[in-house]
Amino acid sequence: MTDAYVSNELRALVTERARGCCEYCSSQARFATQAFSVEHVQPRNRGGATVEGNLALSCQGCNNHKYNKTEGVDPVSGASVALFHPRSDRWDAHFAWSHDTTQLLGLTPKGRATVAALRLNRDGVVNLRRVLYAAGEHPPR
Repeated sequence: MTDAYVSNELRALVTERARGCCEYCSSQARFATQAFSVEHVQPRNRGGATVEGNLALSCQGCNNHKYNKTEGVDPVSGASVALFHPRSDRWDAHFAWSHDTTQLLGLTPKGRATVAALRLNRDGVVNLRRVLYAAGEHPPR
């Protein structure tokens, strides 16, 4: 399948693989106020296909900020680098939680560029992490 349609079966597979969490900011779909999207990591308008290996579960905030980006600027070096790719990169190799688990920290140029480009520490997400941490529900397991 190479068109834009994501079947219910493929949507379920992507959601299960992501354990119901945004594959960028780790927000949990069960606590979201908006439905999560199955997004194209390599955007369709840049040749990305609608296949399992090019799809990721994304909260609306990350999906909106990512849009069709595949690169971002590392705020430390100023270099343009590829953004985090949930299918080919390990999340914990590029990101870590701050000591209070409210902020995502970029560990690598790719991680830092992704934090900046997708605004992974948006005020609403940070506030939700704080509340969920107090309730014993964050970070996701």
